Amino acid sequence: MRLNKLLAASLVSAFCLSMSANHAIAADTDTPTLATPAATKFEMIPANKDDDLRVFYPGDKVVKGEAALQLMQAGKPGLTIWLAGNQFFAMEDVVHAFQQQHKIVVGVITMPPGKVLDAILKGGWTYNGKDYAISPDVFGMVDMGSVKKLKDAGKGQDYVTYMHNQLVLMVAEGNPKHISGIADLGRPELQVMLPNPVTEGIMKFYAKKSLENNGLWDKLSAGKECQSCYGAPNVYFSSVHHREIPQGIKAGTVDVGIVWATEYKNALKEGLKVGEVTMPEKDSMKNEVNYIAGNISGAAHEKAALAYLKFLGSKAGQAAYTNHGFIEASPDELAVRPVQ
Repeated sequence: MRLNKLLAASLVSAFCLSMSANHAIAADTDTPTLATPAATKFEMIPANKDDDLRVFYPGDKVVKGEAALQLMQAGKPGLTIWLAGNQFFAMEDVVHAFQQQHKIVVGVITMPPGKVLDAILKGGWTYNGKDYAISPDVFGMVDMGSVKKLKDAGKGQDYVTYMHNQLVLMVAEGNPKHISGIADLGRPELQVMLPNPVTEGIMKFYAKKSLENNGLWDKLSAGKECQSCYGAPNVYFSSVHHREIPQGIKAGTVDVGIVWATEYKNALKEGLKVGEVTMPEKDSMKNEVNYIAGNISGAAHEKAALAYLKFLGSKAGQAAYTNHGFIEASPDELAVRPVQ
């Protein structure tokens, strides 16, 4: 069955709704918020992304969505972290491990790294028509080029390479389409969903390179660099997160997609009937995928930010990530150093 545009749009909409288990504290709605020209200067968070906007208190209390952004804008968290959305499912464990050592409230925003970079440079986010002029204490990127852009903008200070990952192909349970490797993505009868190359670091810095190395990028993208769109007629690029891919496989509208190995492991934890096709290192980019965290120069919580960077290199910090399938960094990589 072909993945036509209506099906793809429906899939993305359903995915967004399924991710929106909004348990946030209700915001004050007595006074309506009027749109202002300033709204265009901040980075837009797509609708129904409450689960990507969280404030963790020591213990079990979690605030989500607009209420979380309001707390961040009011400076309530003692530490705020913005980082790549593929770490979404690990962050509760990571933050709670950090809070075992530092009893502070922690705000977390998980968005594609391209959007995180733009939000830092623009000075905030817009969500549900409201502006939030906020900045993180700690950022997470998946390429050193973005870190250097922050340094050049007077934002980046110190950094640490704190973990690694690798690409895999996600398929339906039992691999009914008999997909054996990345070359099979070129089969025209397969319905393929890929992370978008506009904001998703997994595609911009790693998967695209792997596809180019295999002579597949031009064929699959049809020359397009877009999101929520088609490249080739059977290839759909994600809207926001590549977390959309397992949901597409669950819905039966996607045969295969490129995801992080950690995404596959998390899909299994959630009970999704998916399978994995591993790839050799030249295709999985295992030796090239780096996760980098840094602190913002002049951030509101400089001591907490530096403490968090050091925590990532601790046994507790590494375990909180490796328990979710991430690959630990070397002792040398875990040393905090200034951005050059």
